Amino acid sequence: MRVCISLCLGLFFHATLLQAQSLDFATVHAMPKSVEKDYYIWRFLSRPQTTAIQARKIILETSHLNKKLRVAYKRKTKANPPFACKTQDITPDYIWKNRSAANKYFKQGLALLRANNPKLAANYFDASRKYYQKRYEKDKALFWLYLSTHNKTYLKYLQKSYSVNIYTLLAEDAIDGTYPKTITEQFRKKHLTGFDPKNPIIWATIKQRMRQSSNKQIDHMANYYAAQDSIGIYTYLKAEASEHTKSYFPMPYRDAMRNMSASRQALIYAIARQESRFVPASVSRSFALGMMQFMPFLIKDIAKKKGYNMDLDEMFNPYRAIEFADYHLNYLNKYLYHPLFVAYAYNAGIGFTKRYLQNSSHFRRGPYEPYMSIETMKNAEAREYGKKVLANYVIYLNKLGVSTRITPLIEVLATPSQTDAFRK
Repeated sequence: MRVCISLCLGLFFHATLLQAQSLDFATVHAMPKSVEKDYYIWRFLSRPQTTAIQARKIILETSHLNKKLRVAYKRKTKANPPFACKTQDITPDYIWKNRSAANKYFKQGLALLRANNPKLAANYFDASRKYYQKRYEKDKALFWLYLSTHNKTYLKYLQKSYSVNIYTLLAEDAIDGTYPKTITEQFRKKHLTGFDPKNPIIWATIKQRMRQSSNKQIDHMANYYAAQDSIGIYTYLKAEASEHTKSYFPMPYRDAMRNMSASRQALIYAIARQESRFVPASVSRSFALGMMQFMPFLIKDIAKKKGYNMDLDEMFNPYRAIEFADYHLNYLNKYLYHPLFVAYAYNAGIGFTKRYLQNSSHFRRGPYEPYMSIETMKNAEAREYGKKVLANYVIYLNKLGVSTRITPLIEVLATPSQTDAFRK
């Protein structure tokens, strides 16, 4: 009880901070050091009335200096920031070394498959499996072991995985199995009294407390947020407490999507789960904002096209985030009809996606395609993002009552007329 009272008081304090009419120095200074504070430092630096003296003081409180902060600071002071803030990396060296070795073996395995040497490729995939630490990455190696050997034993290993990803879903398809169980909770309570899930500083405080807590304490913390409006925070904490051995697929804000097709609802849910895990107040290091993680330039562009005069903070409203996502997806769907390609464009831009698809060596028919094209994209962020969104999309379509398997969705990628307008 003492923990909850203490947490609530802290959250109330930060909630009152952001109710100020203007973002003054004292307000920003009082915020806990976090990426969320970095965002408000950027907003503060961007105000005409902020002085160079204030800028020099507040820049020292950033946790990570990104390009936006550097530019805003230089415009205000005519100088570069006095130092480069770096978040200390506490990952043990052996983990980096193991992951580096695993990636090297995995890439060599792909190269050997392309050279039509599946037997030797399997040895490299097996080596990568032993070095990978994360369950998702082990599953990737197991799936490619299956593709290179056709040994169904690897499919059985994938069936035992607790991770829901394209590899475990494809394994179930290969043996006509059932997809793994996922958790979708609903709560009768809609709001938490005195709690604002749209406040980034509240979210920063919650994460700060989470990092200082044991898994048991995090699980206990999660229960405090058991309401529909804060279900993103609830499931975020629950997943962390389980060390991601439990797969949560919440479905909040259904009332905002009542007029959308099941496919559009599934895609918005799939993207939101990957972008923010449904936390409305999410802020990325590059200052992508809200549940759908829109960059400020895109927020301004869509707002202008819709005739809105709105502050960037409005994107912390999940209903506005869904509205903007629906608008942006309408644009992307003019050129991209497949959820994987839409995910690429959502993450890396439509220009990048167009160039990747128009390369004649990508997503054409051939040995190990289209899996090879999915796996060899050099933009690692977009590559992994696309795979995860696609898996989410399949799960959510099934939850929405549309029976869907992932294999047909992947096999169609080599048929341009069904997936995009960029290829002939």
